[in-house]
Amino acid sequence: MNRVAAVRAWFAFALAAMVCVAAPAAAQDEDSGEPLGEPVAGPGLRDRDFGVLSRQFGLDRRVEMYQWRRSADPVAGQGGYERIWNSAPIDSSQFAPGHVNPTRMPLENRRWWSESATLDGRPLDSEVLRALGEWKVFRPNFSRLPANLSATFQPEGDGLGSSENPLAPQIGDLRVSWRELRLPPLEGKLELRDAAWRLKPEAAAAALNAAPPRPIATVLGEQPRDDRWSWGWLVAGVALAAALLLWLRARRQKRAA
Repeated sequence: MNRVAAVRAWFAFALAAMVCVAAPAAAQDEDSGEPLGEPVAGPGLRDRDFGVLSRQFGLDRRVEMYQWRRSADPVAGQGGYERIWNSAPIDSSQFAPGHVNPTRMPLENRRWWSESATLDGRPLDSEVLRALGEWKVFRPNFSRLPANLSATFQPEGDGLGSSENPLAPQIGDLRVSWRELRLPPLEGKLELRDAAWRLKPEAAAAALNAAPPRPIATVLGEQPRDDRWSWGWLVAGVALAAALLLWLRARRQKRAA
């Protein structure tokens, strides 16, 4: 083999080595690239009962009713009972006379989630919202409050209340408040997988305050990213070694000639 052939062989193997190294890198960029823009929640979420609209990633309605409950401290309570705000009905069937609660909540607690959130034009997995989202107090604009409810409720704090006197609520009075789900900075927490933005395994583990799960690539039967890089460098090393052997053989053949 002459020198030209040896040089050609060298460049061929060098090119092969570059391809071997670049392939895992390209796969990594596609599967776990960092997002560039800001997440978009999509169409607004609406509590149609109250005409409340949120343009965030979640909307939560909390309904509380003023009720009797047994007091842990009979001295502090009224004959062993006290009045509290509670988000679920308290069974008073065994309570003493004069301590009767309504048997059901006239309104339900409800929660809405964005189903079309995107980031850089790609879907944002709902797990991201549930794991990383932060519920923040939200004071809606009550200009769209239906007429039948405006006759019952009035603004109270950050929400609505049915008490004629908010400072002296009566058993059975209601108060309603809302929260919005907002997303914190997502840098370093997401990867692009299966054409959607999903939580990195370590971010999911941190959100659950648990031990990190197995890398998702392993779960899917693929090599984890670190292993892919290791294999890429191994193949590149083999290719370069083969190229060096060919070059040395070419030199020996030239000297022998």
